[in-house]
Amino acid sequence: MDGMDLLVIRTACEWSDAGHRCWLATVVETYGSAPRPLGSMAVLCEDGRVAGSVSGGCVEDDLMDWLHRDAVHVHTAQAFVYGHDAQERARLRLPCGGHLRIWLEPVPRRELATLLAGIEAGTLMRREIKMDLGTSRVARAVSGDVTASSGQCFYQLLGPVRRLFLIGASEVSRYLAPIARTMDYRVTVIDPRSEYADTWPHPDCEVVRDMPDDALSARMLDAHTAVIALTHDPKLDDLALMEALKSAAFYVGAMGSVRTTKARKERLAMFELTAQEIDRLHGPVGMDIGARTPPEIAVSVAADLVRVAREAQTLVRRRGNAQMEGSCSTLE
Repeated sequence: MDGMDLLVIRTACEWSDAGHRCWLATVVETYGSAPRPLGSMAVLCEDGRVAGSVSGGCVEDDLMDWLHRDAVHVHTAQAFVYGHDAQERARLRLPCGGHLRIWLEPVPRRELATLLAGIEAGTLMRREIKMDLGTSRVARAVSGDVTASSGQCFYQLLGPVRRLFLIGASEVSRYLAPIARTMDYRVTVIDPRSEYADTWPHPDCEVVRDMPDDALSARMLDAHTAVIALTHDPKLDDLALMEALKSAAFYVGAMGSVRTTKARKERLAMFELTAQEIDRLHGPVGMDIGARTPPEIAVSVAADLVRVAREAQTLVRRRGNAQMEGSCSTLE
């Protein structure tokens, strides 16, 4: 789940509570090149306002036009398929060969309230839609749940926003933090050194002045979390890595040369870390794009975060699709 999903859920609740008729649009199926991934959402208000995105704008406009013409008939959920032919794809500016199936429904206020409460409490949630019956429900997610579609069943995984912990308020951190914020990461900077923490320039990031191991152990690192050590001080970086490599964090990295990384791994092996845990370390951190300056290094790290996160999502989705094939449960 990204920050836009959370915005859509909150906005849908706010508009509905204000007495507006609103509809929730969700991408429940994609084929070929699609402008937005499976599970993307938008909320459409009767007054013409739209929050979120299922296509980048064109499909939202078409849905809004339809609602203005025939909103009286949208008392129950229904599916719309876009991209039937080349002419329609050109009209809607969909990628060549791609089509979308959109589930449009009056805002399910109670379900969204349940989702919002769970997400804000840090719980991974699941919404299940049975499209042939036009019914849906929400529940806590269980191990193996993914956002996936199979026949008339659609499962949507919704959970905490991804978090990025930057160890050290370094120059690279100062460039990386705003990039990560645009990627919907909640960024926390951990640095006990006042000369660095006092001059941190980004007010939308949390600054923690505790020692890195204490700060990380208090924050329950999960599979939506990345930790990157950037202090250049082995005492601080190694403390953070010893904590992060034992956690469920999907990405743990540290800045440094190949030689520095080799020495760091040798030090980590002296503590209670297994070879498998040490092998999880991304170092030298970032994709190899020839980066040299702090902003270039920040770009390379952000690119590697995208790569690893997408690879993990693809793997989980394939496993989930295999589990879902022919096993869509009945909604109660």
